Amino acid sequence: MVAETKKNTVIDLFAGCGGLSLGLYQAGWEGLFAIEKNPFAFETLKHNLIDNKKHFNWPEWLPMTAHEINEVLDKYPEQLKALQGQVDLVAGGPPCQGFSMAGKRQENDTRNQLVFSYIRFIEFVKPKMILFENVKGFTYAFDKGKTASEVEPYSHKVISKLEELGYDVKAQVIDFSQYGVPQRRKRFILVGILKELGSPNQFEELLKANKEAFLNEKGLSTTTTLKEAISDLLRSNGQEPTPDRKGFDSGVYGQGELTNYEILMRGNYPNHHSVPDSHSFAHHTPDKVSCFKKLLSEYPERGKRIDGKNRDKWEIKQRGITVLDPNAVSPTITGQPDDYLHYSEPRIMTVRECARIQSFPDWFEIKKKYTTGGQMRKLEVPRYSQIGNAIPPLFAEQAGIVLKQMLEHGNKGQS
Repeated sequence: MVAETKKNTVIDLFAGCGGLSLGLYQAGWEGLFAIEKNPFAFETLKHNLIDNKKHFNWPEWLPMTAHEINEVLDKYPEQLKALQGQVDLVAGGPPCQGFSMAGKRQENDTRNQLVFSYIRFIEFVKPKMILFENVKGFTYAFDKGKTASEVEPYSHKVISKLEELGYDVKAQVIDFSQYGVPQRRKRFILVGILKELGSPNQFEELLKANKEAFLNEKGLSTTTTLKEAISDLLRSNGQEPTPDRKGFDSGVYGQGELTNYEILMRGNYPNHHSVPDSHSFAHHTPDKVSCFKKLLSEYPERGKRIDGKNRDKWEIKQRGITVLDPNAVSPTITGQPDDYLHYSEPRIMTVRECARIQSFPDWFEIKKKYTTGGQMRKLEVPRYSQIGNAIPPLFAEQAGIVLKQMLEHGNKGQS
């Protein structure tokens, strides 16, 4: 008998709704556990990857619920240290809002300190490899009112700490749109490997070398446009009451010819459901619909944010909006549903459309509230935010394949 190949093991930190875990699952990794503090995001991860796909071989000592990383570090240090030698990969990156160029970018944002909790976790578990993801702004220093000698980007702090722990580290900024994801999304990706096991230098090189064959096997081209990703989700296909949102309507699946990307994302989900999960349309006022119709018919430029004084001219009441271009990749999907106007219908995008653009397959069902507001924004992570915060699974799968290659062959690359 041929012995079953042992799966590589991964722990997902700051896991969110599970985009990174999903991609690694699809690449053949076995999850040990995931740490995510928000109950909404954890509910989505649990439904899809714990209950549905049985991706995690969850340890008995850790309750299967939402956890804050410092709570786990303080409560279970001995259990974590006992994992040394058993964990191939620790993946995931701390929340990025404090570093994001799109946000307020505050140095004293308490979430920035979670970087050091991440380092502490690595010190306890000592995985063979590390995959760390964050926004591009992670590589920029907070330099307000400081001299050049006082300025150090958080990326440098993380790299030097990991090197002290015995890792060889390589960082790069990668645009996921170059790997089949229908979205322009540049992210800081750091790969670390214990020095005695090899070098991380070939990560991006192997990603590029594998890309064409990987995408061909899935029927995809390198670039997928917005229209190619979501053209089967139009409101004009018809609508039914949203199953899990009282008083709202959802779109039904289009029956026309599908693109290869849509075929891949749909899988066999429509065989069991005529209504896509989380494809519920927002309620817009008549004024807003009128504004949206005018933008769709008259605004001269697609894919560029309308803000500042230009808003008054086009009677836009919100802080800004982008009219999406069907024939280009989408701008970066965020957790703010009002940021984008659908390319042909006078409405904002649905959660499912955002999930498609993030490369979540339709069987991946998103749980809990659709939106939130006011003070609850600090506590809740509704569906739009869960998706906007995620790592695209299609990229994560490619990263997972490369990391397995690197583990199997050390620094020999593809030999």
